[in-house]
Amino acid sequence: MIKKLQIFITLLLLICYPQIKANSQNSLTNDFDIKGFHLDLRIQVMTPQALHNFAKELSEFGINTLVMEWEASYPYEKHAVISNKYAYTREEVKSFIEYCNSLGIDVIPLQQCFGHVEYILRNERYSALKEDRKDISQICPLETKGDSLLFSDLFKDMALLHTSKYFHIGGDETYLLGHCEKCSLKASQEGKSKLFVDYMKMICKILIGMGKTPVMWADILLKYPEAANELPKETIFIDWNYGWKNNYFGDIGALQKQGLVFWGSPAIRSHPDNWYITEWEKHFNNQRDFIPYARKAGYKGMVMTSWSTSGLYGFTWDVNYEVLDMKQIRNTYPLSGFRVLVASYAQALKQKEPLDPKAFVTKYAAERFGFTQSESEKFWETFTIPQELIGDGKPVKSQSIADLQKETHRIKEILYRLSPKRNKKEFEHFKLMIDLREFYLKFKELKAIYNSENFSRNESFVLISQLEDLIKQSKMLDKRFYKLQKSFLPSKEIEEQNEFRRMDLVNMYNRVVSMSK
Repeated sequence: MIKKLQIFITLLLLICYPQIKANSQNSLTNDFDIKGFHLDLRIQVMTPQALHNFAKELSEFGINTLVMEWEASYPYEKHAVISNKYAYTREEVKSFIEYCNSLGIDVIPLQQCFGHVEYILRNERYSALKEDRKDISQICPLETKGDSLLFSDLFKDMALLHTSKYFHIGGDETYLLGHCEKCSLKASQEGKSKLFVDYMKMICKILIGMGKTPVMWADILLKYPEAANELPKETIFIDWNYGWKNNYFGDIGALQKQGLVFWGSPAIRSHPDNWYITEWEKHFNNQRDFIPYARKAGYKGMVMTSWSTSGLYGFTWDVNYEVLDMKQIRNTYPLSGFRVLVASYAQALKQKEPLDPKAFVTKYAAERFGFTQSESEKFWETFTIPQELIGDGKPVKSQSIADLQKETHRIKEILYRLSPKRNKKEFEHFKLMIDLREFYLKFKELKAIYNSENFSRNESFVLISQLEDLIKQSKMLDKRFYKLQKSFLPSKEIEEQNEFRRMDLVNMYNRVVSMSK
């Protein structure tokens, strides 16, 4: 009997082993080597402890890579003028990277070197490197000596504290290509693609000489694919897709056939998200659609982005466009409120089939907050609310602000009826976000009245009382925001975020009050 059983098991293994082996190989072949997360610290600079806590949670989710866009929060040594008032100390950066390494997380520095360099070019020290005197978003790629000296210094500085073999050099959205007189001449003679590739080739070679592997955003290369073969073969390209059609920027498959390596990047915070709207469904669907596509397309890595702001700035200038101050355009709600999207990203990485957003959220709500099935489905419903900005006093799609207010209030009632049994602080973020949304719509309603052709000074008194009510509400929202963010963001930055959020309200109130005198 035992001998027959042994023979049966042997035969079963012989039959099943090839399939088991094939499945195992298939899993390894189609999985991403890089399972990453991108931290945007241009604003909303997290406290050192919050960074550590977030890294630990990412490691528990199975994330093995962090791309750190430090921007001016990095403590540059030789170029200290670039660092802002929220910059970490070098010891804090070193400690954080060592902690990440202990968790099995590779920390890749991101140093923009072409576009999105306002935080560098605002300083007079770098004026000679500007592509444009007024629009300081971009380096002139033909100032090769100054450019190479600057970025060699910055790369070496970051390499001292970062142990990763990878180094992200940005390279996206270089909208001013061919703008200045010198660049315009070269573009007319050789094409904009030559401007881009010659400069990025120089930058990549600096890093390769340091023993690093360059990583860059892929949008501009995909615009000028004829330049692909001129870049060093070691370079890795990231296709960022925040919810649009695949191959939006260009034909990636054609470049893969040439041997180029791609990673992918969806987003959990991106345009048009701001303080008052988050396109939850778009972000869930982005994970559902793009991650399986990227896996099937042979991408070697996935890095979730999470943008704190748009990367566009408003400026206060003096004579000759000397920058006195600059403020970011479009602030999003801080990352602390988006754990559910981070968790869904981790789940989407673990499974071959596309993420089912509703199924994931209802399961998350049951496990994380202790909700019943019915309550969990109600929680999912709160993510399906239409998210629209108000422009010129009107919603982008809906008939009226009043329609949006009704739907927002309905969702608010659902959230306030739900009572989580655990992780109550996390749930408070959802309640605050819907209250901010309601506040926004009320203010936009008053602003539409203020800007209507029927508004006159006689109506200012009625408007004043309503604006004063909103200011009171705003102060209460400020307190709730501070309470939720006090260990996540520095106190001063929380104050600035609150001030930025109520700026339009306060300015309008002061103007209306002046009319009543």
